[in-house]
Amino acid sequence: MIKKFILIGFVCLFSASAYAQKTPTFNLPSKEETEVSPMVKEKVEEYATKINTIIQEEKKLMETELLNLQSKGLDKTEFNKQKAEIADRFSEKIDQRIEALGFDLDGVVQKQVRYSLLNSDVTSKEELKDKLLKKFRATKNVSGYISYGAMTLTNNLSDNALDKNTGYANNFEFGLKFNYQFSRTSPWGLISGVGFSWRTVRLDHNMVFGKDTNGNVHVESAGGNVDKSKLRTGYIIVPLGLQYNFSKLKSAGMDIQYRDYNKGFKVGANVYGGVRMSSNNIIKVDGVNSRNRGDYQVNPLIYGAQLTLSYNDYSIFVKKDFNNFFKDDAFKNDKALIFGVAIWW
Repeated sequence: MIKKFILIGFVCLFSASAYAQKTPTFNLPSKEETEVSPMVKEKVEEYATKINTIIQEEKKLMETELLNLQSKGLDKTEFNKQKAEIADRFSEKIDQRIEALGFDLDGVVQKQVRYSLLNSDVTSKEELKDKLLKKFRATKNVSGYISYGAMTLTNNLSDNALDKNTGYANNFEFGLKFNYQFSRTSPWGLISGVGFSWRTVRLDHNMVFGKDTNGNVHVESAGGNVDKSKLRTGYIIVPLGLQYNFSKLKSAGMDIQYRDYNKGFKVGANVYGGVRMSSNNIIKVDGVNSRNRGDYQVNPLIYGAQLTLSYNDYSIFVKKDFNNFFKDDAFKNDKALIFGVAIWW
């Protein structure tokens, strides 16, 4: 019964398109309309024409019998009874003739599925397998990302002036991520890319970052009401690591399996290194803004490790620097620890 409904839909679709003189499309639940395979279109149009011929032939014969029935002068009840019998008989005859055409619905559906997957008709198993292997090959792509995280400066030693006066700190980052799946079915892949990171450290208690005559950075009182006090440093960062994808293997047909490497639950671990672009000391005291770009002894190089948990295009992560946030003797042993979220596209 389901096949009959599908078949009726095919016939109606192509019959309507023939009158409208346009190529039909299937209204599948996708962002883009799926084109109909030329081979499917030709096959179904041929079948629709044959069905129409059968219907017209039987319709003429039925009309002849109905005219003969009318000439008998039967009462209304008997006339309607015999008319219904004639209609049932011709309906059954039409069904038998259509069934005798031997339309291969399964074959047509398979052709359309292949066309939808590969965007071309295939005429042999070898050609089909070759196209499937090309379509479902290992993932190698570049995607964009943007992330935001809360940052803290960890210190295993006693608190210093920075630790005692640090307010909210954060890390904003965007860039490109490179994904390289090791094989079509492998859950493992290489991750790398390049990103631009801006790390911002804010001070509380009316304190600001200052420099002494020797250029050494320290925390000092602003001598007024501080509305804004933050040191922002930009980095170019390059990660390198591995990712494991927990999604199940899928079948593409023809004994070809693949793993959708960009989808599902994933765990990634990587190291990263970065080079400082610039530091900017942004202050607003008693309503007066100032912005000073220069060397505030923020480390020119950073390196660390990151752990990422992802589902489809969304991630949460934690990253930790292995070297100090500030270089030399400024605020010893303060290392950045960041917890954040990221979106990929």
